[in-house]
Amino acid sequence: MTSKPTILPSTLQTHVAKAIAEAGGWIGFDRFMALALYTPGLGYYAGDLPKFGAMPASGSDFVTAPELSPVFGRVLARQVHEALDATATDEVWEFGAGSGALAAQLLGALGDRVRRYTIVDLSGSLRARQQATLAAWGDRVHWVDRLPDQMQGVVVGNEVLDAMPVQLLQRRAGLWHERGVALNGTEGGFVWEDRPTPLRPPVEIDGPHDYLTEIHPQGEAFMRTLAQHLVRGAAFLIDYGFGEDEYYHPQRHMGTLVCHRGHQVDSDPLADVGLKDITAHVNFTAMALAAQDAGLQVLGYTTQAHFLINCGLLSELERLTQAQRAQAAKLMMEHEMGELFKVLAVGAGAPWRPMGFAQGDRSHRL
Repeated sequence: MTSKPTILPSTLQTHVAKAIAEAGGWIGFDRFMALALYTPGLGYYAGDLPKFGAMPASGSDFVTAPELSPVFGRVLARQVHEALDATATDEVWEFGAGSGALAAQLLGALGDRVRRYTIVDLSGSLRARQQATLAAWGDRVHWVDRLPDQMQGVVVGNEVLDAMPVQLLQRRAGLWHERGVALNGTEGGFVWEDRPTPLRPPVEIDGPHDYLTEIHPQGEAFMRTLAQHLVRGAAFLIDYGFGEDEYYHPQRHMGTLVCHRGHQVDSDPLADVGLKDITAHVNFTAMALAAQDAGLQVLGYTTQAHFLINCGLLSELERLTQAQRAQAAKLMMEHEMGELFKVLAVGAGAPWRPMGFAQGDRSHRL
């Protein structure tokens, strides 16, 4: 497969083009996505663009739950507090802390129950923004570039898994290919190029039709790494995605890969590289199995709506103004974040049942 090439105006695009050339003219999409998002000093998450915000006028590209309403963090804090007590720990770890809004909400709600709040974030520009946002908590907040040999505490990751590079698989005329990125030699742009591969989705895709989808080796590796380091505690991962049966449904033949820029969605990651987010929905079955196979327990899996309602969202809404209530309600509305977003909890240590899964637990559907 080939596609119309894009022009290469930026330093990042030149850097990516060089990487493709040095690799022999082709790289898998997972490497392209990693370069586009995380190249130090150049990638989308390494730059100074606002990224997170509720409205396009802010210059942001997308909104996450903590920016949508501070109620999100206050409700999540109830679950974190329970988890700290259940695991007899006093530290919170947040992966991919974004603007720092969620950390501020959790720290404000948890108070002295948290002795130490540690952020793991690869972006230097986002770290600077987080440090400004969280300055009021002083040396209680720490940043690290790598994990210690052993972690104890409660891990939080909101919209982290969806930003991890994915591999693209394309079934065409009954044959599977890995979709990668090559250079258009005459026009100097990026083009899609498919190559035969032994890789397959984790389930058979019914039907003879052409089919494009993703697999998530880096997300699964993250879950295994978490299991290696977390010796006591729990992790709550919140993201948009599906269980495996729904993820690889025969009708989902175009995959889930999308880009975000200016609160608009497009499906062309080869254009405007470094200027927009690239993301894919999460296969939560793969994440849960990777964690379980590495020694963690699956504590629960449900929709964001069920999770937040179980943790007291409705009582929080009663204390808000009408305008604030309307905004916060989007966290649980089915056509907003309530159904598409899911919460997966895994734990190390003695099993227990988190409040967020008291009703509507879907672990049996993973």
